[in-house]
Amino acid sequence: MTQPHATHVTPDTQDTDGTPAGQDPQGTTPAHVPPAALRAALTAQLGGAARAWLDQALDEAAAHPGTHGPISVWELRLAEAGRRCGPAHADAARVLVLHAARADTDALTRVYTQGTADERRAVLHALPHLVPGPDALPLVEDALRTNDTRLVAAALGPYAARHLDAHQWRHAVLKCLFTGVPVGSVADLARRAHEDDELARMLADYAAERTAADRTVPEDLHRVLALTESGRPAPGTADPHGKES
Repeated sequence: MTQPHATHVTPDTQDTDGTPAGQDPQGTTPAHVPPAALRAALTAQLGGAARAWLDQALDEAAAHPGTHGPISVWELRLAEAGRRCGPAHADAARVLVLHAARADTDALTRVYTQGTADERRAVLHALPHLVPGPDALPLVEDALRTNDTRLVAAALGPYAARHLDAHQWRHAVLKCLFTGVPVGSVADLARRAHEDDELARMLADYAAERTAADRTVPEDLHRVLALTESGRPAPGTADPHGKES
């Protein structure tokens, strides 16, 4: 990816768990922030011209939601968001436009399929705000098949935590370890990993493979293994739990 990495929009100086904002991706990405709070935080960070553009884009999307013709006006605003609001705020702006447009699964699928990587990421962030059931899981599954680490991280937000089955979710966690996506990006990691013996077995096997190949075992593997409470040390490591980050 050549695009600059977007920063997280934080509604307060602390995340919901009380940690300083920006230290933990959970609670600070657009997928984790309720749309009203997200808009307030974004508005506070934008300059005058960008705020005016955002207000107009959201008003247009709310007035003409859904799909109109080959492309809706709010879809054009998705393409403009990076230029109008800056790369650091584009994810949040796009999520707000999708929410204002009340985009359903069909509309989200169209945007995801036809959009840029940035627009696909925004769709993934918007899923927990717009799709109550598992209908949009194919989008998550598609993102997890890519090698785009920013898409993989976005795919593993609250929507995936609610709807991915155990088999898919375990392999998604391993995908993070394979590709270097921080496991802190995985929503609800502690709850889903808790007492998951099969995940613990998969992690131990992966650690053994890397140790046998004289390769470093990712520190994040120790973190997830500790969450499984399996009690199994990763082969070749002195401390199975590693250092909590």
